[in-house]
Amino acid sequence: MSSAAYPASVLASLEPAGDDRGLWVNNSAPKAMLEDERSHNEEAAEELLRRALLDDSSSVAVSLEVGGLPVSDAVTVIFHGRRDLGTLQTYIACGSRGAGTTVAASELLRVPCDLDLAEAEDREEAERLYLAQATALRDALVGADVVLDVWREPLGELAGAEVAVDHSLELPVSLPAHRLLPTALVATESQLLVTPVCGARTLAEGRPPMGIACAQQEVTRVYPLADDPERCVTDFLRAAADHARTLAERLEQQEASVERFLELNEGG
Repeated sequence: MSSAAYPASVLASLEPAGDDRGLWVNNSAPKAMLEDERSHNEEAAEELLRRALLDDSSSVAVSLEVGGLPVSDAVTVIFHGRRDLGTLQTYIACGSRGAGTTVAASELLRVPCDLDLAEAEDREEAERLYLAQATALRDALVGADVVLDVWREPLGELAGAEVAVDHSLELPVSLPAHRLLPTALVATESQLLVTPVCGARTLAEGRPPMGIACAQQEVTRVYPLADDPERCVTDFLRAAADHARTLAERLEQQEASVERFLELNEGG
């Protein structure tokens, strides 16, 4: 697993026109690495915080690249702050988005796990909180993607031989929780979809609560991230079969009711 890097002090502004507005990634500062040794990134982190927290512009974004993922390959986290709106939100895009690129709004997955630096009394404390919270999110993404990779084999064995990786932001099914990654596994034969999900809370509380969502048409279930994938897939397929059987019985009963109603009217 390769280490994640901060392509440093990445400034961004919303494009001025069009419905598909996105974030423009500026090339203006050196890179800072997320490492255990604070001395390696102290100067770069200070510059990053200066840009992110004290810039006079109304819109600032800082990106965090997470690479070496077994299923997603690479994703880019974008922390986007708007002084005029008083918002600081987290987005995730597929792939490695370097400085000088534009990320369209249609490529951004909103993840409700936002930075919270309000408790910082000075810049040094803000730096410490920022690095801790960004690291927590990075670790959550890495862990979720590794678990998704573990699901690939049992999903193929139990729900269909072919398993595809889907990076679509818009899924054909509704999920009961927020998506954590713009990545899903899809058993193409049964159309069973599996993707990491999370609960909404600030990163000041640490890693977000995470799970694995299974969805197929009208049936959805969320399982603990550390649960056994084979057991989960078996449980979900049983639940989906029960739902299909119940639906078939309901339709049969409805058809019988309609038939009896029509017979009553014909007899009259």
